[in-house]
This record gives sequence, C-alpha cells and structure tokens, in this order.
Amino acid sequence: MCGIAGAWWPGGQPEDKARSHGMAMAAALRRRGPDASGVMFDTQSGVLFSHARLAIVDLSSAGAQPMVSPSGRYWLVLNGEIYNHLELRERLASSRPDLVWRGHSDTETLIAAIECWGLEAALSASYGMFALGLWDRQDHVLTLARDRAGEKPVYFGKVGEAFAFASELRALRRLPGFDNRPDPEAMAAMLTYQYVPDPLSIHAGVAKVRAGHLVEVRGGVAGAQRAWWDQQKAIEQSSVARRLPMQDAPDQFEALLVEVVRSQMLSDVPLGSFLSGGIDSSLVTAILQQQSGGRVKTYSIGFTDPRFNEAPHARAVAEHLGTEHTEAIFEPADALALIPDLHRYYDEPFADCSQLPTLLLSRLARQDITVALTGDGGDELFGGYPRFQRGAQVWARNLAYSSPGLRARAKLARGAGHLAALTSSAFDAVGLGSLHPANLPGRLGRAARLFANRDDPGAFHDDFARIPGGGRALLPEQLRAQLEDPRLPCAAPELFSDLGMARWLMASDAASYLPGDILVKVDRAAMAFSLETRAPLLDARILDFGWSLSDAALFGADGGKQIMRDVLFRHVPRHLIDRPKQGFIIPLDDWLRGPLSGWAEDLLAPAALARTAVFDGKRINRLWRRLKGGEAGLGYPIWSALMLQSWLMADDHDL
Repeated sequence: MCGIAGAWWPGGQPEDKARSHGMAMAAALRRRGPDASGVMFDTQSGVLFSHARLAIVDLSSAGAQPMVSPSGRYWLVLNGEIYNHLELRERLASSRPDLVWRGHSDTETLIAAIECWGLEAALSASYGMFALGLWDRQDHVLTLARDRAGEKPVYFGKVGEAFAFASELRALRRLPGFDNRPDPEAMAAMLTYQYVPDPLSIHAGVAKVRAGHLVEVRGGVAGAQRAWWDQQKAIEQSSVARRLPMQDAPDQFEALLVEVVRSQMLSDVPLGSFLSGGIDSSLVTAILQQQSGGRVKTYSIGFTDPRFNEAPHARAVAEHLGTEHTEAIFEPADALALIPDLHRYYDEPFADCSQLPTLLLSRLARQDITVALTGDGGDELFGGYPRFQRGAQVWARNLAYSSPGLRARAKLARGAGHLAALTSSAFDAVGLGSLHPANLPGRLGRAARLFANRDDPGAFHDDFARIPGGGRALLPEQLRAQLEDPRLPCAAPELFSDLGMARWLMASDAASYLPGDILVKVDRAAMAFSLETRAPLLDARILDFGWSLSDAALFGADGGKQIMRDVLFRHVPRHLIDRPKQGFIIPLDDWLRGPLSGWAEDLLAPAALARTAVFDGKRINRLWRRLKGGEAGLGYPIWSALMLQSWLMADDHDL
C-alpha cells in the first residue's frame, strides 16, 4: 500500500523545481507510505512521478518506486497489491525466458506484464486492488487506472500549468496554482448521499477515476474515462452460468474463497483481520485461521450502549476459532478526540458516521499488524442489505398500478393530508421510518417520487439511496435553484430486465455506494495509521462467482447471503451468528443530543454559518432543534451538514 502522485508540465519545468514539487507531494502522502519516498522526472517531456511507500511485499530497495520497465519504456507508480503476481511471473517466464527479476515485488511483476502484454491485458490478468500511473516514454501517453471494485483512489485534474494526479487531494494542493474552491454540485451530492460520488470531487477542477476505468492523458490533456473492466459485460458473462446447482454452490464457493484468502495472505509484514462477529468478517476470518500456521490476530470495536455493541459476538466467534483477539470500547470521548482531525483523515467531506469506529479499529490493529483482511463487499455482492429485497417489493407494488392510476397515486402522495394514499407497508419497505407529523411532507414526497419512477429504475435507485429528510434542502434556495439534482452512478439499464430489481440494486450499489462510501471509509481510516486492508470478497474471482449464482443462493430463507451462511456454518456454530443485522454504526442521535452537542452547536452558530456561507441557517437550525427535541432519525442529515461545515472551516487541508 502506498501513495502515488505525479504531474505533467507540457511546456517544461526546471528539474530542481519539479523534484521539489514531487517531494512535497510525497510528503503529503506520508501516512499512506511512511517507509520511503521516491521521485523521477523526465526532463524531455516534463513528466514527474512521485511515490510514498508502505513496504508490504519485498521490503528491499528492489521494490522501490517509481519503477522502470526492463526496456526503460515505461514508468510505473502503483498503490495496491496484485495478489496473483507469482502466477503472472510464471506466465511471463514461459513467454519471456530472458526476463531477469531484480526482486519479488508485485510492482515489478505488473510493469513487466504491461511491457509484454500491454496495459489492459495486464490489468485483466491481474487479481488485486490498485490505482496506478503509467508513463509511456515512447508514445508520450500518461495513463491512470483504478481496480475493478474501486478499492484504491486516484484523483486528477488541471493544477496551474500542470496536469496532475494523486492518491489524495492533499498532494494536489501542494502544487502551485491549485484551485481550492469547493464545487457546489459536489456539496449538494455529499449532503444527499453522505459522500461525494465518483467521478466528482469536492473541487470543481478535479475528478476521480471511476472503478474499473482508465484515463489517457496526451499532451497534458486528459481524455474521457473509459472502462478497462466493464461491469455490465462481467455480469452478463457470469449470468450465463446462473443455473449453478444449489447443492454444488457452497462447495465451489468455499474452495474459491480458500484460494483467494491464501493469495491475499502473501505479505512480508504481520497480518491479521477485522472481526465484527457478523457473517462477512467471520467467514473471512474463519478461512484465514484455517489456512494459517498459527493463531491469527483479530480486532474489534464495541460500544457501551448494548443496542450498538457487537463486541461480545466478535469475542465469541474469536474464541470458537481460536484467534488471538483484541477489542476496545468506543466512548463518546473517543469521538470528540477524533472529530477535529476528520477532515485531514478523509481529505474531502465524508459523512458515513461509521468512519469514527473504523478509525479506532484501524488504530487498534496497527499496534500489532500492518495488513488486515476485512469482510467488505459481502453485503453489496451477496444480497446482504434488506433494502434489496424491500426495494423489489416496492417496485413490484408500483407495477401493479396502471400509468393513470400511478400518476393519481403520486399526486395524492404529494399532499401531506392524504396519508391513506400510501400504505404503511410501502413506507416500511423503503425504510422511511415512522410517520411523525413533522416528517410527513418530506417522506410523502419521497414516496411519491418512488411511485412516479416506475419506468426509470435508475431514478428509483437514486431516490432509494437518499438520506430521509436531509440533502440539498439544507442549501440556500438561490444555490439550490442553480444546481441539477445530483444523480448516483447505477448499473446499466440493459441489465434490469435480466436481473430483476433486487439484483439490479445490488449491481447499482457495487457501482456507486461501494466505491464511493464503504471503500472510501475503510481506505482513508486505514491509511490514517499506515495500515493496509485487503477485502477477499471483492476479488475478481469472487465477483464473477457471485453473479453466477441463482437467486436462491443469495436470497434464501434467512434473508440474504444464503451461500455465505451455508459455508460459514461449517466453521462457526449457527447460534453465534444467527441474529438480526446490526451494522457498524454509532448511537448518533443520542451522541449529538448529548456529548457531541457542544461541538455541533459551535459549527452551527450564526457566525460559523456566515463564515462558510453555504447553508440555509434557518433550515439547518430548525432541523437541529427538532433533533434536540427528541425527533428520531435526523442524526444522519445533520451529521452530513456538520462534516461539510467542519471541512469548509478547516484551513489545513494539506496537512
């Protein structure tokens, strides 16, 4: 795991100045790569590569970056891991017996594969997580690429006279001419979804490379993003085999997961796993322990509030598996200690409140290990969220109405006095919560949009993902009028008729929520403490297998992830796992009313709101008073506003 950065000055740049910029960018990424740094500058073209290294595989100087290909044609900076790189070496050796290896790093393997097969063929053959920059000195093309699931980030854009890229925005801010102004569209999207969705960034002149995509830069000008890995094609190819017999699927899945976990155990530094006691992390940990020669180190975070505390469940699973387990209890005081640095850790506004325990978990694990395996991806790829099946139910209910009837139903729903127009089951199905009179207009309006979106599954997914009662409504009316409604990336509409709503929502989450929220949360939290995380359930081999499964293998009698349960119960007794889904969340409403209220009120004070000049002060304070008065479910939109406000008020984003 590392930090990568670079710049291209087509008009040229003095070498000493360019190298100074490169070292400044590497220094900005030191948490991602504390072990070493390197800079290379091509004086003829004006291309700079910079790298901050966290040494995981091949700790010697042979694994240092930026790295040059055997012929000298390519330069490469890589953030991530190629788990099957030893297999790729065997393939390369058979076709290129003249290759001489300097060391045993996966970076050296990848750049050799690129030189032999070309970039896209090399990436397609690689199983791993990565973001990379590749400079072709022969064709004068700079290429940026990101892994299939979007585990590792890369930002890019025009900065002053240069085209620049980096793992984090803080490195781009070290270059002269960086435009630090926030993008209103990104702010509106962040308030709506809790994160800034790809390809947006919080700065208008900077974008993110999308998961599974690449960007080619010629003459310092970036072309359009294009997919080197196409989700639609991958799903269609895997779906051909979706008649996999149910009785064979668990055996095949377990064998594949063993293969993937073994490949992700490759490390020259201490390795362990995160363990929440839920299905995903317990399954990964069980396979890891089974394949390890000794006791695996596992880590979990708990809460004093039993409603949110999964630590006893994790402890019970750890005891059964025989891992060396460490846990810590997360108190409100811990949150207060972390909050002043959240804008530094996450680099752009981010409001998934489970970021707090994830930071503490990463800090706890880094005391002993440098690599942690996680269960990320299980919910999105194996049907774990109840909203997938509930969304399918709502969609089916919508289809039961003719178009004129549907329009009439939506019209009634827009009136707050016509509660009878919607059944309570419809609200329950979309997670709209209780119909408190104060919330009724907004929630009815949201339900009306759902019913009205019968012919547009993309719009349904977009509305389905919104934060109830929050979002862009907190911005001033004048600003809202200038902005288009932010829209999440979703799965290809062509897949809808084949997949059905539940699986189409899964694919849409994998295209938006997973890379934009879940993987950002884990990557930034882990990198804050120079910890590498690996997610076996996001391996390309697992992705393909998951889409080959029947609906029965996913949505069984237990309500999702049926095949994962079937395999897990071979390793862990059912009674240790079989309980309602809890999630890695904090008692946000209670904490905002109590120990975090002083911090929140400082940020929402008239002087603070006037300083940033972004929010409608009356609207946001009205929402705050409702929360303080005991109204449930308002913590999330308020937390989103607080995260944006605290980011806007910070004056040290580049630290």
